[in-house]
Amino acid sequence: MIAAESWVPSNGLTLEPSALRAVKEQDDCLALTAGPGAGKTEMLAQKADFLLRTNSCPYPKRILAISFKVDASKNLKERIYKRCGQELASRLDSYTFHAFAKRIIDRFRIVLTGNDALDADYNIGDRRINRRQVTFQELVPLATQILRASAVAKNAVRQTYSDVFLDEFQDCTDQQYELIKIAFQGANVRLTAVGDTKQKIMGWAGALDGIFQTFAEDFNAIPLNMYRNFRSVPRLLRMQNDIVRSLDPDSVMPEEQLTGDQGDVYSWQFENSQQEAEYLSEVILKWIAEEQVPLSEIAVLVSKQLNLYAKDLMTALEEKGIPYRNEQDMQDISVEPISRLIVDYLSCLYGERDPKAWVRLMTLLIPFAEDEVQSVAIKDFQSFFKEQKKMTFTAKAFGDPFAGWWDSVRGFLNKVGLEKLVALSPDYESRARLKEVVNETKIRIEELLLLVPDLNQALSRFSDDQAVRILTIHKSKGLEFDSTIIMAVENEIFFGDQDANRCAFFVGVSRAKRRLVLTNVTERPRPQNHRGRWDISRTPQQEFINYALPYLVHS
Repeated sequence: MIAAESWVPSNGLTLEPSALRAVKEQDDCLALTAGPGAGKTEMLAQKADFLLRTNSCPYPKRILAISFKVDASKNLKERIYKRCGQELASRLDSYTFHAFAKRIIDRFRIVLTGNDALDADYNIGDRRINRRQVTFQELVPLATQILRASAVAKNAVRQTYSDVFLDEFQDCTDQQYELIKIAFQGANVRLTAVGDTKQKIMGWAGALDGIFQTFAEDFNAIPLNMYRNFRSVPRLLRMQNDIVRSLDPDSVMPEEQLTGDQGDVYSWQFENSQQEAEYLSEVILKWIAEEQVPLSEIAVLVSKQLNLYAKDLMTALEEKGIPYRNEQDMQDISVEPISRLIVDYLSCLYGERDPKAWVRLMTLLIPFAEDEVQSVAIKDFQSFFKEQKKMTFTAKAFGDPFAGWWDSVRGFLNKVGLEKLVALSPDYESRARLKEVVNETKIRIEELLLLVPDLNQALSRFSDDQAVRILTIHKSKGLEFDSTIIMAVENEIFFGDQDANRCAFFVGVSRAKRRLVLTNVTERPRPQNHRGRWDISRTPQQEFINYALPYLVHS
């Protein structure tokens, strides 16, 4: 342990004053708002490092981190492991809201009575079955009900944690906030709520207006702001700043922080969606071939109805042999811990060398224990792996190098054992969910093998290493790319609540690190077999395009 005054940020990072104050705060709750790319997740990782290394989170107390998406939860946990090391980071619980709620239900299920009573082996499904099954949407209300009814349960939760991190807090719904209030309001627990009000695009799910103000009042939290964007270059930052001026004038960045002319902004109009697709595919090919932009650093964003709006582009990319990844089909499964485990194992088994995958495997599979115990576990797994590797050599000798790849996965999962697999995610305590994710992983790899008959290439596309990413603006939150294309900047897709549309557009624009492209067309022919509403004639969303006009690169 070190003294608080001796602690410095890990990895040699320099934190801006508000971020450093947030990291070292030991008394009060914090309501921290920050712009895209300002390092919100990194600040939380540094704060965990400070709390654990200085014993400000005294043993055996733990840190609870609650995120809104599985991949965000995983990202935060991985960062904290890198900052603190395995021993200290093992005192972090990083959950989604629903996973945290399920933990409470599993531990204090006996509190639920009457129609809400649940058996010990209850499942999560698409409908309620008396005692046997609850829906995903019921988890948070049931956990809240338990804490409200049982002082023992509430005190147990409060005694476990010294600190609670609430990431992407702008998207907190009324039910989720009620759970936080019941669990921690009035307790001797420090809460740090972090988010960006300009990115609040979850209004349709019940996200509260003015959530940071409400939180500050309920928890007597100190409001802080982080302004610096570490992601985008100056030209893009100035465009973002103009959007911020409409969203939240008080958060406009000082001009002296935005000097420089680096970055490219384009706005292109086409006659129809086929012309748009052909031109964009040629541009992407040029970026890859001439500029050596990595495939995974190129993203195409659409406000909604991804498969309809990006269909022509996906066809054009296929014709040019450009790998792409349709996030509407993939993102949720690709971030599942057991999917990552399977892909890492296959990469090690069939690939030439993949040291990163091997390190991830060892981190997950080898227990944190004394050196002798670890050594035995490592030798045992290496022996198993060598036998599996021999089988791949035999298959290769018979001319079918990837024969039996799923049999290898089954053998691997049996070797790992159910206990370790369930420990990968709270969701896997439902055996049905665990089986479902494993099956979905198999199906997705099989689908990729139809596109690329080489297993290693399929695994690379699964894990997002070598593919252009096509996704909705909503799913792009928390991600960043060298070159970002926002398709269909048109009134016919950005309709309804203009404030919500503006927030969504800002999220999309702020994904770009170096280059941003906006497109719109005059006509979008009705997609084949689509029977819903569809406007063929299109008009540009002029407000959004106007934000780009002062910064355009003319080419």
